[in-house]
Order: sequence, then structure tokens, then C-alpha cells
Amino acid sequence: MSERELNAVKTVRRYMWWSMGAGLIPVPFVDLAAVTGVQIKMLADLSKLYDVPFEKNRVKVVAGSLIGSVVPGTLAFGAFGSMLKAVPVVGALAGAPAMVLFCGASAWALGKVFIQHFESGGTFLNFEPDQVREYFKAQFEEGKAMASTMSKGKKTEAPA
Repeated sequence: MSERELNAVKTVRRYMWWSMGAGLIPVPFVDLAAVTGVQIKMLADLSKLYDVPFEKNRVKVVAGSLIGSVVPGTLAFGAFGSMLKAVPVVGALAGAPAMVLFCGASAWALGKVFIQHFESGGTFLNFEPDQVREYFKAQFEEGKAMASTMSKGKKTEAPA
């Protein structure tokens, strides 16, 4: 793995933590907005690392279409976790674990997909979500396992 790719994985891992933290915001749907902002910033940092032009509006569309087309059930799960927070006391306790896992896994998967794309010389303009559907799913599952371990306070090494 190249030094640039190692730095990219470190970047994704750092934003995975930030995404998980944003998922803990106790206000329904504010958490989802914060996670979206964190993940867009992650993609901006990755694009800078790979010298790929960054266009925020294009990134929102590309990232949204990838997540929306690949994991609609999981997105509903994330939104459900967010909505649970509206129930006083119990809701915040019940919704937080679901949101933490969802936010961490989605950050990991999104970051890994774009690392792969940028490593192959791709840009945001030629990104095709349908072509990375299976890779995203696999990375999302890996991200769930990592987020679960991380949320329990255990140190994990990011897989390549």
C-alpha cells in the first residue's frame, strides 16, 4: 500500500470517529445532518490528498446516490435510530447505539469506495455508484464490525 493510500485510510478512520460522535447528537435529524457534513468534509480531505477537484454539490449527489441506492434498508435503520431519540430518555438510549454503528459504517464504506476510485485515477465526475455497489456493501459490513469494536473502546487496526 502506498504512503498516500495509508494516509487516506487514516483520514477515513479519523472521520469514522467523527461520524460516530455526530451520531450521538441527541436531537433527531440534526444528528443525520451533522453526519452528512462530516462525511462531505472527509471526501473533501480525500480529494485534496489525491489532487481531485472537489465540488460540494456534485459530492452530495454522488455520495447520496451511492448510499441511497446501495443501502436503503440501512438508511431507514439509521433514520429510525435518529427518530427514536425523540422519545424522552428511553429514546436517546435506544437510538444511540444504532446511530453510532450506522454512522461509523457508512463513513468507512464511503471513504474506502472513494479511496479505491481515486487510486484508479477516478474523479467525482466519472464516479459510477452502480459499479461499486458490492464493494460498498462489503465495506459497510466491515465498517459495522469496526464501529462496534470502536464504540466499546477497544483499539482496532484499520484493514487495508
